[in-house]
Amino acid sequence: MPPRRQRPRESPALVAFGRQMRRMREAKDVKQETIAHLTKVSGPQVSRIENGKKRATRSFVVAVDDYLEAGGSLISLWEDLNKDGHPVPIWFDWPQIEVDAAMLVCWQHSVIPGLAQTPAYALALLRGNQEAADARISRQAILTADKDSAPPIVALLLDEHVLHNPVGTPETMREQLEHLLELSLSPNVTVQVVLSSGEHEGVLGAFVVATMEDRSEIAYVETSIRGITTDNPADLSSLARTLFELRSQALSQEMSRELIRKVIEERWT
Repeated sequence: MPPRRQRPRESPALVAFGRQMRRMREAKDVKQETIAHLTKVSGPQVSRIENGKKRATRSFVVAVDDYLEAGGSLISLWEDLNKDGHPVPIWFDWPQIEVDAAMLVCWQHSVIPGLAQTPAYALALLRGNQEAADARISRQAILTADKDSAPPIVALLLDEHVLHNPVGTPETMREQLEHLLELSLSPNVTVQVVLSSGEHEGVLGAFVVATMEDRSEIAYVETSIRGITTDNPADLSSLARTLFELRSQALSQEMSRELIRKVIEERWT
């Protein structure tokens, strides 16, 4: 039985921004519904921003700052909380983004994505760090519905190499690929294999694109140093082009299952 879904702790930066925005709005006697109408997001989403549970986009902040006649102070605060204009915000909490996402599209070229890993595979990949492995597996609770929310739509695009790349023992790999097959039968999960060719931009790195309820997007990009998060339009546009190319080369879900079964039998049995 999957662990109960737990929401990550709130980001202090999100809380600080939300409180200041609420103060400015209430000082002008403006209702949340007005902000929602102005910015074309739902009332609950505005409430979540003010409560520090959701990150505001820059376009949202600019619109609110202008309407509240804040003189750029709200924009300045938003920029200060983004490392003084550094393109990678410090206050994206990726586990929180995963929890709130309506859709997650993941590309991996070397290992099974964290949301699809078995405990044994995760433990081997994390060099025996049980605490880190447990934390990774606990995030998979978002894949199943609970009484409060429906699970996100999840699309996993995997390079063929991932199926052959040994992590742990052969038994670990067989269990992992069998789990991947089982996961692909879930109504909200799609698993597709991209045949290895090295002739697409996906070889440059793994990433996940999260689409939120308000249709905004945030990406998590893996690097050799650390993972980074971004909602920069240029970054998202580049990732969208890569995904378009990858999907055009991907096997169908059923063909992907057949290939995974073949690899299990020929490589890991």
